[in-house]
Parts: sequence; C-alpha cells; structure tokens
Amino acid sequence: MSLAAITPPSSSGTATPTSTSALTTAGISASLQKTAPSLFAQHGTSTPLADLDASLLHATHTTAPRAVPGHDSAETAAQRTCTDHMVTARWTLAHGWEAPELKPYGALSIMPNASVLHYATECFEGMKLYRGHDGRLRLFRPDRNAARMLTSAARIALPAFPPVELIKLVTTLCATDGPKWLPKTQPGHFLYIRPTMIATDAALGVQRPKEALLYVILACFPDMTVSASSRETGKSGLRLLASNDDTVRAWPGGFGFAKVGANYGPSLVAQGEARARGYDQILWLFGDDCGVTEAGASNFFVAWETRDGKMQLVTAPLDAGIILDGVTRRSVLELARTRLTGSVEGLAPLEVVERRFTMAEVVLAADEGRLVEAFAAGTAFFIAPVAEIHFRGKDLTVPMGADGKSGPYAKCLKGWLQGIMYGRETHEWGVVVDEMGV
Repeated sequence: MSLAAITPPSSSGTATPTSTSALTTAGISASLQKTAPSLFAQHGTSTPLADLDASLLHATHTTAPRAVPGHDSAETAAQRTCTDHMVTARWTLAHGWEAPELKPYGALSIMPNASVLHYATECFEGMKLYRGHDGRLRLFRPDRNAARMLTSAARIALPAFPPVELIKLVTTLCATDGPKWLPKTQPGHFLYIRPTMIATDAALGVQRPKEALLYVILACFPDMTVSASSRETGKSGLRLLASNDDTVRAWPGGFGFAKVGANYGPSLVAQGEARARGYDQILWLFGDDCGVTEAGASNFFVAWETRDGKMQLVTAPLDAGIILDGVTRRSVLELARTRLTGSVEGLAPLEVVERRFTMAEVVLAADEGRLVEAFAAGTAFFIAPVAEIHFRGKDLTVPMGADGKSGPYAKCLKGWLQGIMYGRETHEWGVVVDEMGV
C-alpha cells in the first residue's frame, strides 16, 4: 500500500497529491510503515509492531443490560444513550496493537495529561447500522469509512491500522447489539456508529503520542432529515447562514479533509450563533470570492441550468484538501453519474461537475431563474434540501420542488440511497451484518 492511497482521493476514487508540506507527507509515510506494516509489501524493519487483528477479539458480555429508548423519545433526541457494549483496542509504541476487547459500555480512564486532552490528537468516523425492511441489518459502504479513518489518524500522528480489521470490529459490535437495539419488528430505523481513536499518552510534551486507544460505540440517534427550523416554522428545507470574511473553517495545506476533532470544535461558536438566529447550519465560504465549500459538517450540492441549457449537479472538489471526502457525497456523485445521465423519472439528464464555485454564481443562477435546487449530504443529515441561504444581508430563496419539500434530484437520489441502505435494492454498498445476539 502506498502513501498516495491515504491522501485525499479525487472524485474518481484515484489518489491525488495533498497540499500538505513535504515534512508532513514524509512523517505520515514513516508512521504508516512503522505502525501498520501489513499495509506495505516491505515494512522495512525486522521487528514490526503488532498490527490490529480482529481475530484476537476477547468478548465479555454485560450483566446489566440497558433499556432501549423509543425512536421518537426525548432520550433518543438527546443523543446520549449508547448500547450495551463497546469495542476497544489499545496501541503502544513498544508493542503495537494489543488484542481488542468487546466489553460492557462504560467510562474510559485516561490521565489528566493525556495527549488528546491537550493537543487534539483525536479522530473519528460517523456511520450507521440500518434495520432493513427485509428484516436484515446492514452497513453502508463501511470500507469507505475505514479508509477515511486511516487517513485521519495518519494526519494527526495516531497509529495506523489495516482498514479491514476495523470493519471486522465494527461488524462484530453491530452483530452483538443490533438484534436488541434494532429489532426486526421495527424496520426502517438505524443506530449511529462512532469509531474513535484518541492519544492516551500521559505526557505534556508536544510530540508523537506513544500510546493510543481505538474504540467503537453505537448510539441512539434521532432522524435529522427534518431540520430544527422546519420543526419550529413548519416549512421544509434547511436555512443556511453564509459565513463572513473573518471566519474560515479550513484552508489549503491544513487538515480540512481529515475527520478530526479540531475541525469541529472551533466551528461550534459560529454554529450556535447561527441557530440562535433561526438558521440550521453555516454555509462555509472560502476566499475573497466566497468560494462555496461545506454546509455545517455536510457536503453541499447545487443543481442549476447553465446558460446554454445544460442541467448540472455541482459540488466543491477535493483537490484543495479543504472539504471532507464524504461517503454520502461520493455515493451521490456515483449514482448521479451512472443513473442520471439520461432521462429518469421525468428528470432531465445531469452533467456532474466537481469544481470550485462561488456564491456569486449561485446568486446569478437564482436571479436568472436557473437555480433548480440545493441540498446538503452527510451521514447525520443524510440528504437535506436547502430552502434558503442568507448571504451578505440578503435572503436567497432556493426552489424546493413541486411538493415544496424537496428538489427533484435530491428526492430521487435520496430514494435510491434509502433503498440500498434499507434493503429494498440489492447492492454492493449495502453490507449485510449476520446477527449474533447475546
């Protein structure tokens, strides 16, 4: 496995060079070869550190099972309840990965001077476990999440791992807790999966961590496809507040492509203020020309008609390294390219475009009646239509389709994705989990 395989990938799935410095690139390469030797044909050392190995998993089941809250309950909405078990795996510089454990969900013990508490040495993933309408449990493209977590870990000096082993650990936890927390009698629901890695090295020096902890938890999560503003106003669609010139979420050469805590914490002040003003998310802009990047923590798409009459689906590219290579984003692009190139369900064929675009282009398309729709795409919000964007003191109204609830392309893509996730369509992206039960 080459270094290029964990750099921010292009839309086609092939690797492209990152904009990180040569020092960072060299450091990532050295760390990969040392902490996950099995990823390379030649690891270059006679005493490689132990790789993460899911086959060594030791299981201890809970003797105090937790109650399952209702899907529409206040407890679920609070996003605080996790399932009965979790998976953990410890890594040390001296030995590498220790045998993973499946054990009762509970508190972690780390020292006050742990690296994660001082230097933000933490990364994570967001996935879902779905209970299909055919009665089966499924993951959605877990290979993409595992590969992205490897990229994130390497970017912040955390140890590497074979992505397939992380998938096995996630699958085992889902197979254990899924039958109880997503019963077959309640199809169409999901649990949120949070794989996380933190540096637990108890040392205050600014240095590569010598200890780390990987853990995976399952959480009860509300349906976030209905926005907060929609619940309050009764109107459909997200309301977005475009960021100002003095606020930047990510920048070229930084770490916007990595799913690390440092990408999210600094955005919470602006996000909270936006919600206090009645908006759902920040539409993050970059550069003097207000280039459009992401909507909150989700990727952002617009559909418009060009002046020469072409229908386009446009989203920001990955090559600058300032947006996340979202799994939902990637899936939307792949479905659009394979299923919307011709007339489908009464929709005009789409040209799929990944390029830098600006708010001025969005405003102009709206003024000329060429803006068809806009939507955010991510694991939490899924496919969320956008109804309004507040930009530089003015409200831009975004069309919401004939039903006033969703633009036609977002509705079509969402339906296809739901079909795969919940088993209405047999597809390689929907990975069936064989249930174990406890």
